[in-house]
Amino acid sequence: MEAAGWQIARFVDQPAVVVCGVGNNGGDGLAAARHLHRWGKLVNVCCLDIERLRGPAARQLEALRKVGVKVWPATVVPITGATAVVDAVFGTGLSRAPKGIFAEWIEVINDVKGETTIVSVDVPSGLDAESGVAYSPIVDADVTVALGLPKPGLRGEVVVVDIGIPTEVYAALGIEISAASQESIRR
Repeated sequence: MEAAGWQIARFVDQPAVVVCGVGNNGGDGLAAARHLHRWGKLVNVCCLDIERLRGPAARQLEALRKVGVKVWPATVVPITGATAVVDAVFGTGLSRAPKGIFAEWIEVINDVKGETTIVSVDVPSGLDAESGVAYSPIVDADVTVALGLPKPGLRGEVVVVDIGIPTEVYAALGIEISAASQESIRR
């Protein structure tokens, strides 16, 4: 999450709000928020269900709080003052249409498109990264920072970034990465 958060934050060059879900994607967003805070670019961070954070994502929340950042609950809309929104609501584990507060926040993010730049973490929230199916609602990202490899169904500007996974790991999983693909991954 640390490498992912740093890579995501590198692509946010303006005052930002980070909106986080409850899984690893949310943890990546919390890590990015800490870097943005350090660089003076964090306006606010919101976690849609703080109580459900576990494991590495919960540790990222703790690290963010230790540097004095308030993490807002889902009932607060902390987008005022930002010109960028980091979408860290859902990642590669989504396999159905977003519902409830998660769907509502996707709509909130989409409602500020045009006024803000929307940067999605790995995949736009609402996209099934296995099949490429775009559920409704789906974040209409200006740029997606794909972690490690591109995912099916990505559209618009996509930047693939290195998060430290050795090519041997991909090979062991049966994923072949061409030399051209390796060259396009931003380090």
